[in-house]
Amino acid sequence: MDYLETNRANWNARVPIHVSSAFYDVEDFTASGRSVLRPFEVAEVGDVSGRRLAHLQCHFGLDTLSWARLGAEVTGLDFSPAAIDQARRIAAGCGIRARFVTADVYDAAEALGETYDVVYTGIGALVWLPDLTRWAETVAALLKPGGFLYLAEFHPFADILDDETGTKVTHDYFARGPQVWEEPYTYTGGELAEHRTSVQFQHGLGEVVSAVAAAGLRVEFVHEHDRTLFRRFATLADDGTGYRLPDGAPKIPLMYSLRAAAPAT
Repeated sequence: MDYLETNRANWNARVPIHVSSAFYDVEDFTASGRSVLRPFEVAEVGDVSGRRLAHLQCHFGLDTLSWARLGAEVTGLDFSPAAIDQARRIAAGCGIRARFVTADVYDAAEALGETYDVVYTGIGALVWLPDLTRWAETVAALLKPGGFLYLAEFHPFADILDDETGTKVTHDYFARGPQVWEEPYTYTGGELAEHRTSVQFQHGLGEVVSAVAAAGLRVEFVHEHDRTLFRRFATLADDGTGYRLPDGAPKIPLMYSLRAAAPAT
């Protein structure tokens, strides 16, 4: 199976469903001027005013445009032409100047042809990539001297637990082979009429950190977070800042964030 073309078809099919969903609420995003970034991301990245930021695997660009609303000069890249078409449309509707490019993430350095102060990749991105070494090398090639990668992701520890309670180990943390999924619904709740197959790849936290370090980037921090963006397990409760286990229950890592800098010279 060609994982890239399979996943591209799957994501092209998701785009119209996602754009029209209440989950993304593109109409309100356009009209209200709001940001969809998580507060911890904004705090950990810091002031982006006047800085050039590339968002890899940007989907249709709401995170990308949120960084622009904070003052960054943004470029978004995604392998789905349907997503990039929508990103350009939404940017125009918001009156935001942004560049969006269609390309596979592994071709980003050549496709973008420039370097950046910040390379950002958002939540749920790495599972679509089979080779993190190549990904990290691509990130390093995109960074200016002294620039940095910022990654926010779902924690791989949560993927070993049972879906219902999140208390029993039922999956292999070290499983790395491609996983083929046949799913009729997207995470927004919409039903896919076609192209329901996707291919995903699990990556442990050590694999991510090692790939980033091997690419010559200096890891500044890895922060683990005890909350996530959706009810990953039925036992999670919404406390207003995300979904986490109730007070009194032992906490587990549900998300993590990483920042790593390129050499200054």
